[in-house]
Amino acid sequence: MESKTSSETFLKIGHRVVSREAAALNLLADSLNDSFAQAVELMLGATGRVIICGMGKSGHVARKIAATLASTGTPAHFVHPAEASHGDLGMMAQGDVALILSNSGETPELADVIAYTRRFNIPMIGIASRVNSTLIKQSDVALILPKAEEACDTGVVPTTSTTMTLALGDALAIALMEHRQFTPENFRQFHPGGKLGARLSKVADLMHSGNELPVIPADAPMSDVLIAISQKGFGVVGVIDQGGTLAGIITDGDLRRHMNGLLEMTASEVMTANPKTIAPDALAETAVANMNERQITCLFVTEAGNGGVPLGILHIHDCLRAGVA
Repeated sequence: MESKTSSETFLKIGHRVVSREAAALNLLADSLNDSFAQAVELMLGATGRVIICGMGKSGHVARKIAATLASTGTPAHFVHPAEASHGDLGMMAQGDVALILSNSGETPELADVIAYTRRFNIPMIGIASRVNSTLIKQSDVALILPKAEEACDTGVVPTTSTTMTLALGDALAIALMEHRQFTPENFRQFHPGGKLGARLSKVADLMHSGNELPVIPADAPMSDVLIAISQKGFGVVGVIDQGGTLAGIITDGDLRRHMNGLLEMTASEVMTANPKTIAPDALAETAVANMNERQITCLFVTEAGNGGVPLGILHIHDCLRAGVA
């Protein structure tokens, strides 16, 4: 009975916390005004980097915002306020824009950072919940967090306030990213490793080319085709015409359909014409989707992704090994 009561209590607390934070995010969305647009324009105009500062929980949020900005095309760096007072202010220079986070707007450790931005005319964006706080009064652009309950009943643990700050940082980053027309290909440059990097791999990164490419002339006898299929190990061979263009492919299925008199035929008589191909700069994830849709295991790679000279071949196993699929 006690266990059941505890479970119900914990579940009730969980619902309350998530509901309060969701409500706070709705308040934040409704509170956005011209100051948000001004903040984005200020960051767009920076010839240097966006320097982000925060202390305590705001510091953890600041690190995440800096990482998000940096990975989406806006050079950014986190500077710890306490370390800033002992030399790290040198990481901030004219041409930079400062983004300072403090729920109260009165965090003592931020005093030197704020003073430094004022002394050297470094534009400063302040995020805080108190309109009359030192941070907001000193800021060139002020982003005010709406009044919202913290998730705990005591009202002292930074929860709802940090969630709003984090969401506001994400909103700034996405606004900058979309304005710069930052593409998935750009994104991959900053995320070459892990699952995300794999998903953003290009076909050219994974395809087989050169001597590995299984191609054969259209007038080649089927005996040569069988040898090529066996030697290359892809279970398929590309058939090229006199101009070197991919005219068709021969798969195991094509072989079965032409069993009668197979060795008396040429490649062009057995092939499936106009095969589906893909461009080398397409995302490997797109290639996997195409293979899954057509229930095939290979795609030939051509420059335009629609016929043309074969540049390579991509096998579903290459994508699996890379972690794409």
